[in-house]
Amino acid sequence: MKRVIFSADDFGLDPAVNDAVEIAHRDGLLAAASLMVGEAAADAAVAVARRHPTLRVGLHVALVEATPVSDPADIPDLVDASGRFPGDMVRAGFRFFFKPGVRAQLAREIRAQFEAFRRTGLTLDHVNTHKHIHLHPTVARLIVEIGREYGLRAVRLPVEPPGPVVAAEGHGVPGGLGAAALRAWTGQLKAMLKRQGMVTNDQVFGLAWSGAMTEARIAALIPHLPDGVSEIYFHPATSLSQKLAQTMPTYRHADELAALVSPEVKRLVVAHGIQRTSFTDLAGAAAAARAAA
Repeated sequence: MKRVIFSADDFGLDPAVNDAVEIAHRDGLLAAASLMVGEAAADAAVAVARRHPTLRVGLHVALVEATPVSDPADIPDLVDASGRFPGDMVRAGFRFFFKPGVRAQLAREIRAQFEAFRRTGLTLDHVNTHKHIHLHPTVARLIVEIGREYGLRAVRLPVEPPGPVVAAEGHGVPGGLGAAALRAWTGQLKAMLKRQGMVTNDQVFGLAWSGAMTEARIAALIPHLPDGVSEIYFHPATSLSQKLAQTMPTYRHADELAALVSPEVKRLVVAHGIQRTSFTDLAGAAAAARAAA
């Protein structure tokens, strides 16, 4: 069986993202969105979710290139002079791993983000992270340990098989040491999540084409989707706002929204017998199976 979760990252980052999520869910294929609880448009995103109770909302834990929920004075080793999380993921990763004091601040911030999500009153569908930093074992462990207290049942596994992307694109995708390292990290993450009883997707699509998940690409990908659960994630927006131009200047946000509402993509999903689903549905089915065993 082929099942797909159509999702959107960066919900709450900007009004243009919130508007796109609402349109893509109301008029298109979007099933879920991942909320950045520390950003200025987060409250407006929650209002969108309340207007559309069938929209599944997860927590997009943001620890790089984002605004913290904690007082910056409480997490001084995580933020820069402006009080924001910097974008140097390599430096952050080494500090998370080797410095106990930094790990304590990291746990404080992750808990603060879960608390902020709880205050929204929304049901927690899933967790993933900005820039996939939960591939870092310290971050993943803390998210699962803390998240259990908040009802966490599902986590995105950011592993993208190259075959379907190559088939859809008509040529190869980047490989080398970076791709090999990513496969190793995702393998470790998958094993950890399985041990902890977390529900995950089998594969994800959105890495190779990040910021350019166009209608043509998604239409070409659909016939080549593998069996199992695929999460196809997008960064839709109705326009390139000033904030998006600063943080993601090359992303084709409006084209990604167009892909989510495309009649042709919808037709192909039906024609290929693909079932649309969500992490909540998967977690419910897993719980029912455990109860029946």
